[in-house]
Amino acid sequence: MNNHWNKIIYRVWAPIYDYFFNSGPFLKARKVIFENLKITAENQILLVGVGTGADLPFIHGEDISVTAIDLSPEMLNKAKNKYDSPSVAFMVMDAQDLKFLSGSFDIVIANLILSVVPDPEQCLRETIRVTSTGGQIVIFDKFVPPTQKLSILKKIMRPVIGMMGTDIGRRFEQIVMPYAESVVIEENSPVLFAGMYRKIVLRKK
Repeated sequence: MNNHWNKIIYRVWAPIYDYFFNSGPFLKARKVIFENLKITAENQILLVGVGTGADLPFIHGEDISVTAIDLSPEMLNKAKNKYDSPSVAFMVMDAQDLKFLSGSFDIVIANLILSVVPDPEQCLRETIRVTSTGGQIVIFDKFVPPTQKLSILKKIMRPVIGMMGTDIGRRFEQIVMPYAESVVIEENSPVLFAGMYRKIVLRKK
């Protein structure tokens, strides 16, 4: 997995992405992710890896300022075509190298991105950096449960699925470990497919 390949594979995914990840159980899961999130007009919000804009209906509003970034121009254009609004700024950007000042955002949404980027630790580091002190980072993604070993089948399938643009073998506990002094884990709960997909809420210290 690297940025060059991700740009290619998500160009392919763009026309069909919503059929898989913005419907059925994934749509229900997204509702769970946002149901207790308090967003006001005063909040500056960043969507890291906005994709086709599946999360925008849950936070979109004329009085709410949203910055939405994605590495794939094709995915970003799909989102912009659906939710083109003066209150949403769309930018092509690498989630591992955010071009924002530190502490710029009160709420950062990082859904289905830590399993996609080549370097999830760097991505989380950047996400924490641009979050304001006391701000929240909301994560919805697939991780290997902390008490579970990766099955032989998943070990075999991991490189194959990786070619499709995602990694099924990452552990959030390892990704967040270098930043344990910077954030508090407020929530870490299963939301989909027997805990394979989890909702994680971090608060920046």
